[in-house]
Amino acid sequence: MTTLRPAAPKARGAIEFAAVTKRFAGGAVAVDALDLRIRAGSYVCLLGPSGCGKTTTLRLLAGHELPTTGDILLDNVDIVGLPPARRGTAMMFQSYALFPHLSVLDNVAFSLRMRGVAKAARHAKAHEALRLVEMETYAARLPAQLSGGQQQRVALARALVTNPATLLLDEPLSALDPFLRGRVRAELKRFQRELEISFVHVTHSQDEALALADQVVLMRAGRIEQQGTPEDLFDRPRTAFVARFMGGHNVFALPGGSLIAVRCDRTRIAAAGLPATVAGVEYTGTGFAVALSGAAGEEFSVLLTEAALRAQPVEPGQSVALAWDEADIRPLAGSSAAGH
Repeated sequence: MTTLRPAAPKARGAIEFAAVTKRFAGGAVAVDALDLRIRAGSYVCLLGPSGCGKTTTLRLLAGHELPTTGDILLDNVDIVGLPPARRGTAMMFQSYALFPHLSVLDNVAFSLRMRGVAKAARHAKAHEALRLVEMETYAARLPAQLSGGQQQRVALARALVTNPATLLLDEPLSALDPFLRGRVRAELKRFQRELEISFVHVTHSQDEALALADQVVLMRAGRIEQQGTPEDLFDRPRTAFVARFMGGHNVFALPGGSLIAVRCDRTRIAAAGLPATVAGVEYTGTGFAVALSGAAGEEFSVLLTEAALRAQPVEPGQSVALAWDEADIRPLAGSSAAGH
């Protein structure tokens, strides 16, 4: 019987970028001296704004781009120069890229066909991959006969059929509606744990990274701004850029120019403190988000429960003060300009 898993279960997909730089024609640097280690069998999200280098990093790992300098290792093998099909990686594209004229089964089996695998053997492996993603009953259908979520499962099965050590995902959830996105997120995490391979997932969504990742790598201008567990990045941001990009924080400039971050849910409206003006109040379903502006035009936010807002109502234009507990302060590196 064929299987997608190795005979002896063992986590695969240990990745190392060693001083990797990617410079395009004209001198533009997309990835700048990147040093990154990814533990075998982990779920990693490359996160950041457009142009930060996260997609180029994924393409370098896939073999769709070559580094200008540096080494890339997968399970201790230098893969720079190897064609994509020989790297032990598989890519799941944002558009799914299914062949409209092929059945679901033949779409999943296509890469095996290109490798010269006999029809019976490749169909057996394709059926197994479809069983894994609970799509085997749709094997005879064409892609146009499937929903968006079903097409994504087929694309996932096609990526997994070659038994890769690492699955690369390029914004895989962006085309899904919010309800389906949450469900597929949970399925991706389950697949990754069952297969014990590394998933490297590019996203611009902080919520996606926080929900999925064992390791979040937040990039900026081709470099790593901060990496660690989701809790590390959200609760212990090191710079104003991290605090603002991850969201859920207020960044305050103190006398002398130092910066601190305080979570919005731990910033409170008080009788005395930093002067601010209420700009708006929005209902969030679990409470209220109060938007405020500082004396120099800074933007802040405070999260209040329904009971707290009823006890101390606020309205746009009202002058208030912001305060926080010392235990909730996170000192930040860099000047106030670093977060813009």
